[in-house]
Amino acid sequence: MIPLPEAQSFVLEQCPPLAAVDVPFESAAGRVIACDVIASELVPPFDNTAVDGYAVRASDVARADVTPVELRVVGEVAAGASTDRVLGAREAIRIMTGAPIPAGADAVVMVEDSEMVAADVVRLSASVESGSSVRPAGDDVRPGEVVVTAGTLVTPQVLGVLAMVNAQTVSVFPKVRVAVLSTGDELVDDGRELAPGEIRESNRRMLAASLREVGCEVTDLGTVRDDEDALEAVLRQAAKSHDVVVSSGGVSMGDYDVVKAVLGRIADMRWMQVAIKPAKPFAFGLLGGTPVFGLPGNPVSSFVSFEMFARPALRQMMGHRRLARPSVVGVADDGLNRRPDGKTHLMRVNATFGEDGRCHVVPVRAQGSHQLAATAGADAIAVVPDGDGVPAGGEVAVLLLVS
Repeated sequence: MIPLPEAQSFVLEQCPPLAAVDVPFESAAGRVIACDVIASELVPPFDNTAVDGYAVRASDVARADVTPVELRVVGEVAAGASTDRVLGAREAIRIMTGAPIPAGADAVVMVEDSEMVAADVVRLSASVESGSSVRPAGDDVRPGEVVVTAGTLVTPQVLGVLAMVNAQTVSVFPKVRVAVLSTGDELVDDGRELAPGEIRESNRRMLAASLREVGCEVTDLGTVRDDEDALEAVLRQAAKSHDVVVSSGGVSMGDYDVVKAVLGRIADMRWMQVAIKPAKPFAFGLLGGTPVFGLPGNPVSSFVSFEMFARPALRQMMGHRRLARPSVVGVADDGLNRRPDGKTHLMRVNATFGEDGRCHVVPVRAQGSHQLAATAGADAIAVVPDGDGVPAGGEVAVLLLVS
């Protein structure tokens, strides 16, 4: 059997990041920045006020907290406007948050510390220092600064930064185009009543949803019957028109050999028995340079295999720097029991963070590779090394099934 890290490294070596593309910044949401974004403008572009109030000369209100000061109001400036008035001694200008600081002023007294005592006279009861409530030009960003580094995921906040610095076009890694299919004469996906020996197809739908969650563009090719010519035609076309092909079924040692026969003939495949449970059987290779993932047919095995191999590779192709799920050291509230078998067991668990600040896990009710209903309730995977398991209260590595 092949150790899990060795199998993962083999896959990642064959799945480099895709070539970057330039897109309008508003189309970059959810993608990864490929090149540093450098500011060309001051942000903010001018000195402005952080509060509503009165622009003043700090020297005029130096002791206003002891003895309130009355100043003549000589104008008003709102956000988006400006004034040519130069503030003189014992004068004030009414100002709104975000508006430019008038020439001659060097501070702002908040409106809460003011009282109008006449149509053009304000009484101020707070002393302020020079620069108080003033946001200087370039206080956030200056020209030449790197505002978004390569490898950054474009979140809503990052998108806001791109707009703020007028980065109209940015270089990003594209979404991976993935073709997904299932194989097998026993699979039914049209809702009809099952005949003897038939089962309902679930893997393809699960994998398609998982691919979309990762951020891929997905083409669902449906279920392909156990016909070599039909399967070869589907695989060849999928590899030509997509960046990745993901198939489910036909990779176990005892499986009917249509998938192996076709991929073994037309692609450079490696058929692996990985030292994990579930998802020991796994196939990976290149078809005309296009990565092909052959995931096992048992639904839980297919899910785990996707998490361990396909998801990290797809994230790498889309430029992500962190490939694996977030991991923590958890506490097993119930024993995670197993027997020595030379494999790492990937047990599906529920994780909660307790009052002690630690992650606590309990296994879901069923761990069979066919028991998808139980696995669907899991929100984490406990990585249990070979041996007798983890006793209640013991520590275990936990992969959180969150992005």
